[in-house]
Amino acid sequence: MRVYVPLTLPGLAEAHEAGELGPAPLRAYAVTPGLREWYVSDDLEELEYAALGRAAAASLRMLAADAAAPRKRVVVAVDVDDKAAAATPGVDEATLGLVTLAAAVRLAVAAAVHVDADDALEDVTAAAAALEAAEAGDDDAQFTVDGAEDHELLWFGVQEIPGLLK
Repeated sequence: MRVYVPLTLPGLAEAHEAGELGPAPLRAYAVTPGLREWYVSDDLEELEYAALGRAAAASLRMLAADAAAPRKRVVVAVDVDDKAAAATPGVDEATLGLVTLAAAVRLAVAAAVHVDADDALEDVTAAAAALEAAEAGDDDAQFTVDGAEDHELLWFGVQEIPGLLK
């Protein structure tokens, strides 16, 4: 099963230094039964893209909570055994695709690292600032948050992490 672990650049730096994503329990996103039902698709590629999007939104929440972190969303894609990820019960929007990993995961086995491009900085910065108001129901703030979601995360190999941290 492919899982998507939301991080910030400082979190990625910590994982790189430690050589693993952790500590456990580790929150991630994946194609769960609830996500399948919500997204209404049988196309695994589309469902994985939706799980990646959920992880990118979680990364944005991490950015909103850490004013010192560079304003780039970060998601690490990792393949784990199906039994290693437990889906979070419930089908509300906040838990769609949310899974918990019971053990840390070696960063060397990650499939990819997804990070915002530099041209997303302005929109991601504005979205992180507007997130609290958006979650409280402010339509204008939600429009700002959606502006960050318009940016695709770039794909990087694990060997490229040192360059991302500069």
